Amino acid sequence: MTSYDVRPVAVVRSALADRSAAPRQGDEGAPPSRVVFEPEFGPAAADLRPGDRLVLLTWLHEADRDVQSVHPRGDRDRPSTGVFSTRSPDRPNPIGLHTVTVTAVDGGTLTVTGLEAIDGTPVLDVKPVLGEVAER
Repeated sequence: MTSYDVRPVAVVRSALADRSAAPRQGDEGAPPSRVVFEPEFGPAAADLRPGDRLVLLTWLHEADRDVQSVHPRGDRDRPSTGVFSTRSPDRPNPIGLHTVTVTAVDGGTLTVTGLEAIDGTPVLDVKPVLGEVAER
């Protein structure tokens, strides 16, 4: 099987330090967080502004990569489900997908809302949320 090299462009800085205490989704009580870009990627982040809605792709570095099925949301009353049908952080390639809103920009650091990733989570990529076709 082919392998691919991926390098983080930023890191999450958050009050969320313990995975078990983090909300399951960003709209379930995630505190404001910072996304701190590596200096070499500053030019790539230069046009980000407060109010921008972004999709962050992260590497869920504390995930169990051997997990292939889970009880959704950890609820044992729900049937075991393949991870590709869930948003479980435990999965073969633990890539996180987060829609956030930028509230402040300070050099190479964004302050965002809606990010449930824990402190130290590597950010692999940042993409804008697309608006209507006429706005693109």
